[in-house]
Amino acid sequence: MTAVVEYCVNSVGVDLNTASVALLSHIAGLSKAIAQNVVNWRNEHGRFNDRKQLLEVTRLGTKAFEQCAGFLRIMAGNNPLDASTVHPEAYPIVEKILLTTKQPLKTIMGNTSVLNNLKPELFTTDKFGIPTVNDILKQLEKPGRDQRPEFKTATSIDGIETMEDLKVGMILEGSVTNVTNFGAFVDIGVHQDGLVHISSLSDKFIKDPHFLVKTGDIITVKVIDIDLNRKRIALSMRLDEKTADTPQQHRNKPQTGKNASSASSTKTSQRNNTLFSNSVMGDALAAALNKKR
Repeated sequence: MTAVVEYCVNSVGVDLNTASVALLSHIAGLSKAIAQNVVNWRNEHGRFNDRKQLLEVTRLGTKAFEQCAGFLRIMAGNNPLDASTVHPEAYPIVEKILLTTKQPLKTIMGNTSVLNNLKPELFTTDKFGIPTVNDILKQLEKPGRDQRPEFKTATSIDGIETMEDLKVGMILEGSVTNVTNFGAFVDIGVHQDGLVHISSLSDKFIKDPHFLVKTGDIITVKVIDIDLNRKRIALSMRLDEKTADTPQQHRNKPQTGKNASSASSTKTSQRNNTLFSNSVMGDALAAALNKKR
């Protein structure tokens, strides 16, 4: 869990003026003690307005500053770059870009037409190569951009809230909640996960479902069977897969009235016929054994 938090905060960054000690302590270069000192400085002097003020924090030296500064954001500070992923050490590259374009920072930030025409190789240094310059240009193009991928959710259909609302043949979107060796469980918004069996994951042979889907994936599925009594939903990612002629939810409902009596009579008749047949076969077998003797 700790590794996940560290990955997130060092990928996205944190707001220096609102982050807690617990969150700050996950930033590269900040121990729990230094993180507490950052909060203490903030409590004593007010909000940070410049990343360089971090050097005023007790025990936060130059090396720690080099490690943490790029991950700490200052919104509405003195320098707009302090709200970006651009590290203070790379600010001279931005200054060189401003001199080349002859435009102020506030004007060039978000100005795609100007930034896309710049050649990254013109702004490299002994310390920063083309990949770093490209990152800086992207950050200037979309200031404060969130580097995390877009969070997607399954699109629900109005009126589909419980298993009773489902019908065989429906095409729905769902979120994969678990992947096993025999298939994938999918949340389709009816408070009961459905199962896409491994045989219904693809038209091709799939040895391991993990090669095709993972938890959190948004997929499109077809309802191929519903069992209300046992609360089971069979789904398929093969949208052209044929479904049962009679919906399972009807087959599993308890029969009442004349239908129940008729079904009971039919079962009794079938059972009696089976017993009679077994009895006749038994007599014939006994007669054959007696002849041999």
